[in-house]
Amino acid sequence: MNSRLGKARLRVPKTGKQGEMIEIRVMVEQPMESGFRHDNMGKLIPRHIATQFDCRYNGREVFHATLHPAVSTNPYFLFYLVAQETGELVFSWADDRGGTVAESVQLAVE
Repeated sequence: MNSRLGKARLRVPKTGKQGEMIEIRVMVEQPMESGFRHDNMGKLIPRHIATQFDCRYNGREVFHATLHPAVSTNPYFLFYLVAQETGELVFSWADDRGGTVAESVQLAVE
């Protein structure tokens, strides 16, 4: 069984003005199988869900979510943060099989 989460997709501005509220959009490709569905042959599809999502801005956690089986396929988040200083945004996900994926982007603050 594959325990790796799929590709992460990010929509983050490359620049922002100091004190400006910026919009962050993130999604990870993940089937979010609850473990209750059956395939075409009647066999139970094993549970495989993303369980955690975290965003850090220069090492400080600015957004966190704990996910459950009721979350839809390809979890998507939209949130805002205040551009304070130039730095790195790191987005990370974990699943219930030990898989993780992380992506990072630089934010230049003017």
